[in-house]
This record gives sequence, structure tokens and C-alpha cells, in this order.
Amino acid sequence: MRLPNGRTATFDIVRHRGSVVLIAQPTRQSVVLIRQFRYAIGQWVWELPAGSLERGERPDKAARRECEEEIGMSPRRISKVAALYPTPGFCDEIMLFYRCSHFVRPTHRVHADPDEIIEPRVFSLPEAGALVEHGKVVDMKTILGLGLIRS
Repeated sequence: MRLPNGRTATFDIVRHRGSVVLIAQPTRQSVVLIRQFRYAIGQWVWELPAGSLERGERPDKAARRECEEEIGMSPRRISKVAALYPTPGFCDEIMLFYRCSHFVRPTHRVHADPDEIIEPRVFSLPEAGALVEHGKVVDMKTILGLGLIRS
């Protein structure tokens, strides 16, 4: 690639369709985190539910779909709160953060992804903050997402 200063360089770039991160709040003072095994780091982690966009899928529809798949509930209210690049040095993924609330049970059968073992749990905001402070939350999207609702 040609750089703005005229030099050329070689880059490895990961192309990504984008993803949604769910800040699922059953109440204004609580949030749903999921416990999931992350093979890349070899450990169970507590994190905000999230997932990749499917080809041609609208981000708000992806947020609703992922909410149903990962926490078993469908949000009646959803609003985008941020759009951020987690690793712009080598990847074009954009993470779209959505606040979800006013949940109802889905009217259809929801199928989780076959490669996921997920345990959703509702935490009070102070409990979620304590998980971060004690190193129980280790991924940046979750720490950032919790910060978006705690500030």
C-alpha cells in the first residue's frame, strides 16, 4: 500500500463484516453478562453478549437476533450507543454497541450457535463493576460497554 507520505509498505489486514455488542439491561440498574469459554485464551470469561453480522444483515436486526440467541430474550427497545473499531491496526471490524431493554420471550424457537456454550446471568451494575475490578472481566468490549452505561 502507498502511505500518505509516499512510501510503500506491506500490511496484513483482516476484513470483517462487523459485529454487535449488547448492553442488555432488564432494569436501569442491572445488566446481563454471559459466561462463555473462549478457546483463543483457554478460559471461561464473563462478557457482554455479542456476535458478528451476517452477510447483508442490518445491525439492529443482528442485535435482536444475538439477544435472542445468547440471553433467550427479545428486546422491545433497542438503541445504538457507540460504533468503535477494536483493532484498527490490522482489522476493519466495527463494533456497534446497542442498549437493549424491555424484554419479552421470543415467539419462536431460538437456536444457539453450535460452537457456543453460554450461561447468561443478570448482575447489578455494582456487581458488574466488581467483576471488572477483580479481573473477572478480561475483554475490552465488555469493560468499555459497561463504562458506557455507568458514566
